[in-house]
Amino acid sequence: MSSILTVSQINTYIALKFRSDQKLRGIAVKGEITNMSRNRRSGHIYFSLRDNASLIKAVMFSRQAEKLRFAPFDGMSVIAYGNVDVYERDGVYQINVTQLLPDGEGSAYLALSKLKDKLDALGIFSAPKRPIARYPEKIALVTSADGAAVGDVTSIVTRRYPAAKLELFPTLVQGADAPQSIVKALEQADASGADTIILTRGGGSAEDLSAFNVEAVVMAVYNCRTPVISAVGHEINWSLCDLAADLRAPTPSGAAELATPDIVDMRRELSALRAMLNHCANAKIVYFRDVLKRYEYALSAFSVKEKLASRQAELKSLRDAIERQTRHRFDVAELTLAGLREMLSSLSPQNVISRGYALVYKEGEIASGADKLSEGDSIKILMRGGCADAEVKKINIGDNDEV
Repeated sequence: MSSILTVSQINTYIALKFRSDQKLRGIAVKGEITNMSRNRRSGHIYFSLRDNASLIKAVMFSRQAEKLRFAPFDGMSVIAYGNVDVYERDGVYQINVTQLLPDGEGSAYLALSKLKDKLDALGIFSAPKRPIARYPEKIALVTSADGAAVGDVTSIVTRRYPAAKLELFPTLVQGADAPQSIVKALEQADASGADTIILTRGGGSAEDLSAFNVEAVVMAVYNCRTPVISAVGHEINWSLCDLAADLRAPTPSGAAELATPDIVDMRRELSALRAMLNHCANAKIVYFRDVLKRYEYALSAFSVKEKLASRQAELKSLRDAIERQTRHRFDVAELTLAGLREMLSSLSPQNVISRGYALVYKEGEIASGADKLSEGDSIKILMRGGCADAEVKKINIGDNDEV
């Protein structure tokens, strides 16, 4: 006897079977919408798909429902893309729809998906993207000459970066001849010497934008040597050219902004750089001025001129010291000489005679004492007022007070 299972166990087991079956993943189901309702609180859309014989439940959660480009309604023929799953609580299976397209767009979408997968496998979309020139001298604009994109791009480029030259390479942007026209315009733009190519057109339906999903056009974008900005349609629109380009812009105006710097920002940056440069230059000047002063001081310390001036100052100081010493010695000598002169003057025979004394000369020399004389010597007596010749009569030795 087999084991007894609960309802939940059976539903869980069946759900696992569904989820492991790859044939039920990523499928496309064509049918007519019926019993459609939208939950106002969650935003989920609940409906069923039917054909002539059967019906299958479907749900599209709010995250995918927000991306719908049309309003589905009961009786509308659509193609639903998604996975078959089991809603375990009710034990029913349903399609979890990830994308919903009107039936007319379904075949085109399938073809586009196949082309995208093919090009992606060739590495067209994953190739390294080239940087857009920051300060372009020339911008090539590939778009319809009659479209509003020309005015939008021209206005923004002229306002943001008037130094750039904008050259138009007109092309058809929709219709059977558009792909060939776009390829030719891209080749001409690539050979024009431009720094950047802007490939753009305004918004439109999927059919209007289909020329930008043609393989030849995508390869022309990929093969451009010049960096390409793709801005096809509005922000919600995407094309294969967007994936192959070096940069994608949401609108033609956005492409013009991405292709050019803003001159207002440039002036602001230049002003800031000028202020920074002045600050750095002044700081360098102050620094090198200090270095120069240190070198000047070092040079002056070892300069021959400075050493000579120092030696000259030393010589002058020595000369002044010698002059002071010499002058001092002269002054001392003069004082000494004056003292000696005064002493000599006081000891001069003339001075002695002037005080009432007399000098006795014998044979032209002074007789310094009585013992120098003999009786009968002729002598000469020098006294105040004159002199007298005499002869020694008698000599008394020993008593100086006797006459």
